[in-house]
Amino acid sequence: MKFSKTASDPHSCARAGVIETAHGRIHTPIFMPVGTVGSVKGVFHRDLREDIGAEIILGNTYHLYLRPGLDTLRAAGGLHRFESWDGPILTDSGGFQVFSLSPIRKLTPEGCTFRSHIDGSRHSFTPENNVDTQRIIGADIVMALDECCPGDADHAYARKSLDLTKGWLERFAKRFRETEPLYGYSQTFFPIVQGCVYPDLRREAVEHAVAIEADGYAIGGLAVGEPTEKMYEMLELVCPLLPDDRPRYLMGVGTPANILEGIARGVDMFDCVMPTRNGRNGMLFTWDGILNMRNAKWAQDFSPIDERGASFVDRTYSRAYLHHLFIAGEMFAAMLASQHNLAFYLDLVRTAREHIEAGDFAAWKDATLERITRRI
Repeated sequence: MKFSKTASDPHSCARAGVIETAHGRIHTPIFMPVGTVGSVKGVFHRDLREDIGAEIILGNTYHLYLRPGLDTLRAAGGLHRFESWDGPILTDSGGFQVFSLSPIRKLTPEGCTFRSHIDGSRHSFTPENNVDTQRIIGADIVMALDECCPGDADHAYARKSLDLTKGWLERFAKRFRETEPLYGYSQTFFPIVQGCVYPDLRREAVEHAVAIEADGYAIGGLAVGEPTEKMYEMLELVCPLLPDDRPRYLMGVGTPANILEGIARGVDMFDCVMPTRNGRNGMLFTWDGILNMRNAKWAQDFSPIDERGASFVDRTYSRAYLHHLFIAGEMFAAMLASQHNLAFYLDLVRTAREHIEAGDFAAWKDATLERITRRI
């Protein structure tokens, strides 16, 4: 994997760049649709490419490990072939999912044991078998195994959690460098910078991660219960400490406002389930603000869903029609809303890139935030 920075905004830390992988180029800043179990919910791959403009999608190691399972994925030739997606893929290590299963998991220096949310069966992830698992899945970019520390953890817990993550990272990196890809193309891994909301721990985490000398770095443990201001504070601390010539990935974030603020602080890559999850529940993000499509005010509004939107959904369907579908309980409503929201997110980061290249990103961001965050 190679990363080239192509432009910087003179009035913020925003930057544009290109990531080159075995399965194609990724223009940053980029939003990555989440395809947890091998699909982006309710969206055809054709539309991901041609309408939404997705350049990379995600898979999740925890969920894919449990179902369909590693035997199936290896027999298929990896996740790309299994799900018929020929673009880049990134996989999370599953650390966040294990974190979310706190009642049924146990963490030790050796690794983590957990029970499947599907059938209660017992499993374990170690840094070593997590590398092996992600080799079998075959993503272009894989994440190191970490513990996702709760955002409201006290310093003592965060200290212990970071020590665990650092030990796991060293073993993960060693195993990764001792093994080879399985399907004839290269893979790379990103360490994950943890440390909760404590500056001393974040600095220590960055120093340790950078010493591993990876092709890129992820920032984890944010948007997990801490105030938004703390998330921005941690980004302002961490991003300048990371290498300027490597991509920076803020994991699991977030709202359109979070993304623009993250870009302004030097982040290149984002992912979140919000566009599809909120879309399935009738919340649409547009260039003029946020719509609740279940609201009766849209019943006879025959205007486009988003006057400024660039997607097929925006050009084809009215607010009244989508309102009707949601009220009628039609699954088509969730599909259209998910496609629209993802198209908006990708349009947002593409437009941000254009303004970074033009040198007026900071002013554009402030004006745009005021517009897209209001409730219509």
